Amino acid sequence: MNLDCNRKTKFLSRANSQFSILFILLSLCLFPQIASAKRLVIEIEIKNHFFVPDKIKIPADSKVKLVVHNRDSSSEEFESYELNREKLIMGGRKANIFIGPLSPGEYPFFGEFNQKTAQGRIIVE
Repeated sequence: MNLDCNRKTKFLSRANSQFSILFILLSLCLFPQIASAKRLVIEIEIKNHFFVPDKIKIPADSKVKLVVHNRDSSSEEFESYELNREKLIMGGRKANIFIGPLSPGEYPFFGEFNQKTAQGRIIVE
C-alpha cells in the first residue's frame, strides 16, 4: 500500500510540473504583449547647446526610452526635477534615459551646463 502511495505522489508531482510549463507557454502565446512588451523609443539631439526637438509628445501611462545624442564637443547634463532624472552626456556620445509611465501634463527638462539655451519639455497626453 505504501508503494502505491509513492507512485501516486510521483505521478502528481510530475503532472503538476508539466502543467506549470504548459500554462507558461500558453500564456506567452495567448498574450504576446507580455512576451514582447515594446517600449517607445524617442531620439533627441543636443546641437549647439539646444535640444532638438525641444518638445516631445508621448502617450500617458507608457514607458519611454529617451536616447539623447550629444552632437556638441562639450559635455551636457540632461536634468529634470519633475521627471526625477539627471544624466551626464559627454560630448559626441549618447545616453539612454528611461521615463514613465507618466500622468498627462508637461514635464520640463534642461541642460545643466547651458540652462539658457538647452531647454525642452515632454508633453504627456
